[in-house]
Amino acid sequence: MLSDADAAALYDLLNPWDPEQCPGDAFYDELVMAAGSVLDVGCGTGAMLHLARERGHPGRLVGLDPDRAALARARRRADIEWVEGTAAAAWWDAAFDLATMTSHAFQCLVTDAELGASLAAVHTALRSGGRFAFETRHPQARAWEGWNPSKASDIADPAGRALRVWHETESVIGDVVTFTGTTAAADGTVLRVDRTSLRFLDVALLDAFLVDAGFAIEARYGTWDGGPVTGTSGEIITIARRR
Repeated sequence: MLSDADAAALYDLLNPWDPEQCPGDAFYDELVMAAGSVLDVGCGTGAMLHLARERGHPGRLVGLDPDRAALARARRRADIEWVEGTAAAAWWDAAFDLATMTSHAFQCLVTDAELGASLAAVHTALRSGGRFAFETRHPQARAWEGWNPSKASDIADPAGRALRVWHETESVIGDVVTFTGTTAAADGTVLRVDRTSLRFLDVALLDAFLVDAGFAIEARYGTWDGGPVTGTSGEIITIARRR
């Protein structure tokens, strides 16, 4: 079996934070390095903030996440604040210039109540004029249709053990997709199964939630190089500003 700590270490191997190679990472890296203070909501193992500090970010950096095992890896750097908790439970008041939610973490906010409470808390945590940057998969691209065992990734864990990792869609109910992530040994023995639900908001509903929480849309992109949202966009990339 794989422990939560094993899963967190494997996540870093499967999803390295690398602005030199990944346009999405570069998009956030530029925003973070230009901001005096940053709250990373759903920070996971902390890779984005780790790199920012390594590159000389001099200001306050705070990572917030409910996953204790991921935060244990994040805390390998002690010059960043790490807080266990959800977006909705954030308590800061006018403390940050920038808030981020990377790696489609925004989609983990599934219910209307969770979305509303989370956006309200992020809004409160930002200074007047502060910005909130995040991305969500555009539902028109139907990304979940590609989540199946035929798209498995083969990887060696930190101990050198060969593993296979894949995702498989279980259900699509309205705009909520539930899927499993499976990690297996090379011989096919299943070591861990995680189940996740994600919400796929369209642009109109997303913006209604943002406006209701007190945000104005500052910028909207469909591609990481700044292209507009179109009928074929796979992403809805948003920079919202606290009014």
